[in-house]
Amino acid sequence: MAIGTSFPHAIDSRRGYAMMLMVVGSVVISFGGLVQRNIEFADPWQVSFYRAIGLLGAVIVIIGFNNRGCKLRTMAGIGGLGLLAAAMVSVAGIGFVQALAHTSVANALFILGAIPFFTALFARLFLGEKLRRATLVTMVGATVGLGIMVVRGLSVGTGFGNAMAVLTAVSFALFAVIVRYKRQTDMLPVLLLSSVIVVAISALLKMGDINIPPRDIFLCLFWGGCLSGFVNWMFIIASRHLAAAEVTLIMLLEFSLGPVWVWLFIGENPSIWTVIGGGLIILAVALRAAFELVTKPKLEQTTSGPI
Repeated sequence: MAIGTSFPHAIDSRRGYAMMLMVVGSVVISFGGLVQRNIEFADPWQVSFYRAIGLLGAVIVIIGFNNRGCKLRTMAGIGGLGLLAAAMVSVAGIGFVQALAHTSVANALFILGAIPFFTALFARLFLGEKLRRATLVTMVGATVGLGIMVVRGLSVGTGFGNAMAVLTAVSFALFAVIVRYKRQTDMLPVLLLSSVIVVAISALLKMGDINIPPRDIFLCLFWGGCLSGFVNWMFIIASRHLAAAEVTLIMLLEFSLGPVWVWLFIGENPSIWTVIGGGLIILAVALRAAFELVTKPKLEQTTSGPI
């Protein structure tokens, strides 16, 4: 799950470089579900604990590299909305791990494919951004897909996992709206703070029981530090040079490839209802992004522009 979702930026001369970063990052981070399935003994809270530590370490390195040392003013610059953004990322991070633990990778990732539509809805409600008719139509398609997956999930015992995926999507969309509003501010420290929050909550709920095999610890640290931390950094850089539609379209690689890896390597087959519901979500996002790219090839978005 990457941070570069739906950030509005003008297209510039580095589009090719940015697209390459987005494609590579989307493919790499799509292995997150496979990593989770190879964790043998750790429960979701222990996974969240070590995954957050991995992300924390990665962000400290990145902030230090960007600022020639981790400066306090970098943290202070995020402001009150940055604290709210950190809370949303914390909820999204915890919800994502819970979703993968209680439903199929396909269910979780296909539901997360609706993030752009939640983002558009919240941007309309909180930032006053207008929704185009095309967005409204495709949001209906994504909502139908979500409904199929969540309702069907309740009937087959994966309702909690699907609900956690929806919570993750909503929380991440709220985070994206905050970053959109404060896009001139370096919001990378939000990841630092959110990682600390997740570590504290996970340790508290486990009553300090964080002893798991070294192999599981390595996988969690790799997931948080390499897959989430540095790949998210790549996405943030890329999203500065691409239109929101291009970012959304390329991010579909993560949500569509994730279920493929667990199917190929560990034989986790998605149900027909997952394929139908997830297919509707992915199709809605793809058509919306493609429509925007075709109709406005020289799109330059502002915070007040329609989505």
